[in-house]
Formats: sequence, C-alpha cells, structure tokens
Amino acid sequence: MPRWLRILLGVLAVLLVVTGAGYYWFVVESSMPEDAYYEFDIGKVRRMVGAVPGDKPEKIEFENVGSFSFPATAIVAGDGWRSREMPVFSYRLVYSDFSVIVDTALDERLGSGNLVSFDPEAFARVQEALSEASLIVITHEHMDHIGGLTLHPNLPAVLPATRLTQEQVDHPERSVPARFPDGALDDYAPLVYEHYEVLAPGLAVIKSPGHSPGSQMVYVQMADGSEVLFIGDVAWKYRNILVQRERARLVTQFFLQEDRDAVFGQLKALKELNEAEPEIIIVPGHDGEIVGGLVEAGVLTEGFNLEAATRSDVD
Repeated sequence: MPRWLRILLGVLAVLLVVTGAGYYWFVVESSMPEDAYYEFDIGKVRRMVGAVPGDKPEKIEFENVGSFSFPATAIVAGDGWRSREMPVFSYRLVYSDFSVIVDTALDERLGSGNLVSFDPEAFARVQEALSEASLIVITHEHMDHIGGLTLHPNLPAVLPATRLTQEQVDHPERSVPARFPDGALDDYAPLVYEHYEVLAPGLAVIKSPGHSPGSQMVYVQMADGSEVLFIGDVAWKYRNILVQRERARLVTQFFLQEDRDAVFGQLKALKELNEAEPEIIIVPGHDGEIVGGLVEAGVLTEGFNLEAATRSDVD
C-alpha cells in the first residue's frame, strides 16, 4: 500500500473516532453539484481538426509500464475498500511518417516503492520512443504522466518536440518527485491556448484544469474516421463517468488538491458526450479494463513497434 495511503488511513482513523459524519463526508459523499458545468463543443473540435490538412494517425500503440493499487473508494467515492489496480500507460500515435507520444509514464525510482508492478523493458521502449517522436504531449503534470520525460537521458534533444502547456510549466510542485533538471526549461516556450488547440493532423488538445492546473484532454481523429479521447486523470476509471462520482474527498482535498467542482463539471460533460456521441472512444487515465477491451476491439495495440519509426517535424 502506498505510503500516502497509510497516512490518509491514519487521518481516517481519527475521523472515525471523532465522528461518523466525518467518514461519510471524506470517504463516501460524492454528489454531483446542480450547477456543474464544463464547455465541451465536440462540433467545434471536429471543425478545427478538419481544417488542418495532412494524413491522420493510422494506429495507436500503448505501453503498460507499471501499476499502483488503490482502495476502490479512493477511485470512486463510496465504492468500498477492496484494492483496485491503477495501471500506468504511455500512448503512441503512429502516422505514416512520424509519431506522437501522449504521456510518458514513470520509472521505479519515481514510484518510490508505491508501484505494485513495474516493467523496465516497457519503460525503456517509452524512452526510445520519446527520442524518435515528432511531438510529445502530456495530459497533466503528475509524476506518472510526465515522469518519463523528466528522466530522459537526452532531454535537450526531445524538448523541441514537446508541447508542455504554460500551466504545466508553471506548476512544478504538482510533478514532485518528478523534476526537470535545473535550468532545463529556462529557454523553453510553453504552449499557450484558450480552450481548444490543434497540434497535428487529427490531433487536438482540450484544456481541462481541475485534477491539476495543467490538465488537458487529447482528442484524436484516426485515418479511418474513428475518434478517441484521452481524458488523462479527469477520471481514473470509466466508472467515474458512468456513476458521476468523484474520487473520495479525503484524496482530492488532502492529497491531490483538486478543484473538485471543475472535475464534476468535466465528468458531467463527458457523460453527456458519451450519450450524444457514443462512437467516440473515451480512455480514462488508469483503466486497465477499458484498455484491454480496446485491444480486443482492435482500437489499441499493445507495445511500441519502433522498428520502422521515423521522425519529422510537426508544425
């Protein structure tokens, strides 16, 4: 069990002694606010993506670098105390002549003993893929998404392909224990945009602060017309969207320092999107069941195939 969870459980024990109401408030309660709102105009995103010429990605690969294990109620408030795995992924969009990395995972050292599994060969492939990528995008600045980038042995060579947002650069405290080397970002020009931005053919980012200041979703329109939405940690599991429940307040308030209302708005918008556009594939940050199902459906391919990788500039 992660050290931070042991600390939180200690806090919980105190709450249980003091008041049962405290337990309900910090562990179980997760009601959707009546005024929850988040702008998500999928029509606008599609129009913006459609206005950018070029071949779209042909395949999406992923690496499962390792896993955490959290109590279910830490993931979906009120779901009980059984352990649930939280796999850590990196994704690779494969175009005809270049590739894009979405999230970079972390190594065993950054996991600080909290990982219940780690695949060093998978992490090595992520590092190699970063070297060959024409574009690197991070859904948010937490260590299990940005850590692989901060650890890259030739960071000056991969930073020009990396589009960190202004918010991700401005909040290094959210990445700890992952850290960029001193001075690494001194001359870095971060990505600045309002709400939607197209970064490559078939690829747009959608600003979604709440889980962290620099959170964003990544919309992908494939060459065959299918659509995939990587939502980062707006939701750790698809169940958060289905039942419209956030993580336990004990986690969001004392560990993540989330903007809980903002996340609720995003969960509501994602459920509405799913109901209106069920063909759009939504991929939460740590849902192994969803990823496994997408492998069976042929949407995702496990393992980075780097043999034919090429690198070219992306405007």
